[in-house]
Amino acid sequence: MKRESIINLIKDWRVALLLVLVIGSLAGIYLAPLNLQKGLEGNLQFGLDLEGGSWLQMEFQSVVVGYSTDKPVGDLIENLQKSLDADVVQIDTDHLEIRKSVSRADLEPMFAASGAEIVTYHEGVSPYTADDVKRILNKKVNALGMQDAKINLLTPTGSEYPQYVRIELAGVDMATAQGIVGKQGMFEIRIQTTANRTEHVLYGDQITSVGVPQKDPYTQMWGVGFTLSDAGARAFRDAASEHGALADPRAHHLVMLLDNETVYSAPLDGNLVSELRSGPVRSLSATTGSGDAGLEDAMTLEIHLRAGALPVKVGIVGSGSVPAALGEHFKTMVALAGVLALLTVGAVVYYRYREPSIVIPMLAITFSEIVILLGIARFAQQLDLASIAGLIAVLGTGIDQLVIVTDEVLHEGRVPSPNLYMKRYGRAFGIIAVAAATVIIAMLPLVLMDLSTLRGFAIITILGTMVGILVTRPAYGKIIMAILSK
Repeated sequence: MKRESIINLIKDWRVALLLVLVIGSLAGIYLAPLNLQKGLEGNLQFGLDLEGGSWLQMEFQSVVVGYSTDKPVGDLIENLQKSLDADVVQIDTDHLEIRKSVSRADLEPMFAASGAEIVTYHEGVSPYTADDVKRILNKKVNALGMQDAKINLLTPTGSEYPQYVRIELAGVDMATAQGIVGKQGMFEIRIQTTANRTEHVLYGDQITSVGVPQKDPYTQMWGVGFTLSDAGARAFRDAASEHGALADPRAHHLVMLLDNETVYSAPLDGNLVSELRSGPVRSLSATTGSGDAGLEDAMTLEIHLRAGALPVKVGIVGSGSVPAALGEHFKTMVALAGVLALLTVGAVVYYRYREPSIVIPMLAITFSEIVILLGIARFAQQLDLASIAGLIAVLGTGIDQLVIVTDEVLHEGRVPSPNLYMKRYGRAFGIIAVAAATVIIAMLPLVLMDLSTLRGFAIITILGTMVGILVTRPAYGKIIMAILSK
């Protein structure tokens, strides 16, 4: 092709978009931030399989019980809490979450003594508690700079209650991984005195229980309730009285800190001030606002009030590690498999067309698609063996679609006129669009399910399919038209 033809081809928006995405992906991999020590890996984030690291599988020490009773549920909950010395949370009108590992046989006499009967019994926790555990672990991991950890909830077949949580930490030894699960932060409540100065009131060990986010039916404001010990309640009242918060609450904010970082700050509520003037108050509530933002803040504050402690105890039932040397070996093998796949595909395509001017654009488009996918994965997806398998699958299906386009426009072995070319290309694009939609629909369940071994494969496959339909196939159609017309 002549220089003028190449310039006109680059000016086409489809080809220009492809080039911009390839350049942007390379910049993301190697220049954001600049990383000259990792060679071809750049800033790509590798998973446990390829980087080495540790994994833990933990079982929730909790059961979910369906019950029936004609007596007040509050009495049943109170009796269970006293008998078991454990938190008991009402999930809905006829289900309780007992945050302790206890058998059905041991529970039945306790329920009978309270005038209740057990209807169903499942080991595990409610979906809300499971999500709470996942959010807490995510915050702990992110605080340590390991944003690419995988945390998955596992639910047994036939049950709707998660029973296990699995955490994978690439590049982390087993002792550190176990420490992340058990680590609690330093939670402190302080009260504003003058200007920006604050005085200590109490630490997190004076908080005896933390509730779930609740919406006030009158104000529609979200908040989190928590209970102080007797000593904590007295310290709270004394501090509020000493520093003038009872006389002028608006000028003396209550400040909550986790590891010396402020997580909540607000003046005392008027009703609370009235109660504190009469004596210590153990049950408090922190209001976070209304709407979705208020709910999100309430959920975050709940985690902070727990100082990073999980709402339910967990027991480690499985663990393992991948040595860094083995991860490097896997990485080499994966790279070799990718190169061999690309060369094999190139050989097969050349055998079919015997025309370098067709084969080279095909391979270039396929290679650019892989580069774009890696650029997206650098920010959105950790690369493990399943994700790499998705890349190889995208490579194969991508070539299939390019062959469909090429065969359609070269029907009867002749280059068609521009009008006929566009008609045939449109027909070919319709075929591959339907095929792409089928792939996306088939992969969606794997993305939505917390299956750590398959989710990465599904995500990469869907991303590759979308990049192909939206970027690389239109660009290839324009490029191959320009080549064939010469």
